Amino acid sequence: MEKAIINATIHTGDEIIDNGAIIIKNGIILSVQKEIPTDIETIDLQGKHVAAGFIDIQINGGEKFYFSQTPTEETIQDIYDSSLKYGTTQVLPCLISSSKETILQGIEAVRNYREKYDNGVIGMHLEGPFLNPLKRGAHSIHQVRKPTNAELEEIIRHGKDVIKVITIAPECFTDEQLNMLLESGIVISVGHSTVTYKEAQVYFSKGIKLVTHLFNAMTQFGHREPGLVGACFENENVFTPIILDGAHCDYAAAKLAYKLKKEKFFLISDATFLGRKVANFNWDNFDAHLDNGFYRNGDGNLAGATISMQEAVQNAYNHLDVSVDEAIRMATSNVAKAIGLENKFGKIKPGFPASFVEFNADLSKIEVLNFSKGSTNFTK
Repeated sequence: MEKAIINATIHTGDEIIDNGAIIIKNGIILSVQKEIPTDIETIDLQGKHVAAGFIDIQINGGEKFYFSQTPTEETIQDIYDSSLKYGTTQVLPCLISSSKETILQGIEAVRNYREKYDNGVIGMHLEGPFLNPLKRGAHSIHQVRKPTNAELEEIIRHGKDVIKVITIAPECFTDEQLNMLLESGIVISVGHSTVTYKEAQVYFSKGIKLVTHLFNAMTQFGHREPGLVGACFENENVFTPIILDGAHCDYAAAKLAYKLKKEKFFLISDATFLGRKVANFNWDNFDAHLDNGFYRNGDGNLAGATISMQEAVQNAYNHLDVSVDEAIRMATSNVAKAIGLENKFGKIKPGFPASFVEFNADLSKIEVLNFSKGSTNFTK
């Protein structure tokens, strides 16, 4: 049965339509139009704004479970359900540096989950284990390692239809191994890396177009060595996600990054857990505790984030001197384009899933409107 979302300011991802209507059927958008059709069920947004639901390509846990600790379907469900509460309708659960057995278990869990539920879990992000130990951050030194051809082949074989993004330190790879990944179709992201400016440009020239959490766990911009950060700023093809919580990078640095990167700038949560309900967490030499709203480990270093995509969007609007529409794109269309899914997610257009966020003019209140396939019910 067709439904029409009416009386809304629609942020399509390409334009803003005042007082428009979105026609949906069976979880899919049929059309976006000015005219309100007759003889159809309507959902009146009473002048609010509406956009595509947020996309989070790096989230480690929900409100209860941590994916790398328990890479199960139950954890995936927790991540998805928790994310919906904060405006996110598409997610890539993130598995950090782990044993090969745990990685394969995570891949299988996501595959099995997606076969059962056609919802917003669109794959997974494998962050590590092939990282530079000098930039490992909160990743366990016991799990970070160089790839072998055999292990890499096995991960690609089992994961190429599930893993959408893999974070690597490319300097730890042989040319043969890097080509294996480039040919796999998995989106490669450079992160937890010591690559120099010149080295980064070489890797970008090979087709890598993404980095993991700009500014964090990478070589910084300097006037004599511009580092990976400088290479990102210069290369117009590279996408730069940011954890916009005020702790992982200063808002002034994020504002500069947006001015330089524009539509290549987007938001991630990198949440260890959502909702700040887990106060203390210990697993496999990884420890985190809540400290003034942030997760830190025993050494006092940041141990993942606590923000949701909703908070990230609000922070963008409140601190980066951008419009509401720009802030929304940082969590929708920009994200989808970064991982090559711009023809499936991140916009309000025909053929895309009917999963939305509704919000007021200053983004202080954001709620999910989810009619997409496999969703629970209309969420508000």
